[in-house]
Amino acid sequence: MNNKLPKTKIDEKTGIEYRLVGDYYIPNIVAPKQEKIILNKYGRMRLNYLKEHKKVEYTIMLMDGTLNTHLKELQKTAEERVNLIINKLKEKSKLTEDMKNTNQLYWVGMMNSFKVQAEEIIFNELIYA
Repeated sequence: MNNKLPKTKIDEKTGIEYRLVGDYYIPNIVAPKQEKIILNKYGRMRLNYLKEHKKVEYTIMLMDGTLNTHLKELQKTAEERVNLIINKLKEKSKLTEDMKNTNQLYWVGMMNSFKVQAEEIIFNELIYA
């Protein structure tokens, strides 16, 4: 090992700083700190989709420090859209809260159906886009 090599150097073209590790210079690249978030169902699905199918986009967002912000916004938007679509489907089918008390199985079945329909729309529009 040559002890006369500088411990760090900066590439003039790129401006990237390198540090000496053994006989090799390794770039000093550190991903920026990101805010910590708790991922819900939609956030986890989007994250997995990006990791498995959009590796370049995932890497760029991770290195830019925008991944958590993207996931947080997507989660919020997905939840709002699901609730909006469910409410519109409820209005369209004339499903009322009174039906919850009089015919509970029918009401639960319809609500589950509305949620599945709303999530299918969200998956196509937001999660897997």
